[in-house]
Amino acid sequence: MIYGIGTDICDIRRIEAAYARHGERFAAKVLGPHEMSVFRERLARVPARGLRYLATRFSAKEAFSKAIGMGMRMPMTWRDCEVVKAPSGKPEIRLHRQLAAWFDERGLRAHLSVTDESDYAASFVVVETKD
Repeated sequence: MIYGIGTDICDIRRIEAAYARHGERFAAKVLGPHEMSVFRERLARVPARGLRYLATRFSAKEAFSKAIGMGMRMPMTWRDCEVVKAPSGKPEIRLHRQLAAWFDERGLRAHLSVTDESDYAASFVVVETKD
């Protein structure tokens, strides 16, 4: 059964501007530990690719927060919700700490799709009950 659906579109130029103003402090606020290491690698190789990565993660977390019906309030935090790749390449949500416990207590499962183009990143999340 569907618990919630969330979608988000993010203007990559807005993320670029925030990163230009605040630097890595902005990325560290949004990204979890695994995401941060991937971001740094991509940013070092091709800066635009790193910023698109940051924008897709920002968008995915916004969509996830909408799908669970919380917005950005506890236990939902930027860093406790990470987007990781399955071995197949499929994006997946990995949760940590209080958010993971909250999600597991409700028996939920999330499905995520992310995409980006030159100016926009978009995400779609469906959260369903496991039963």
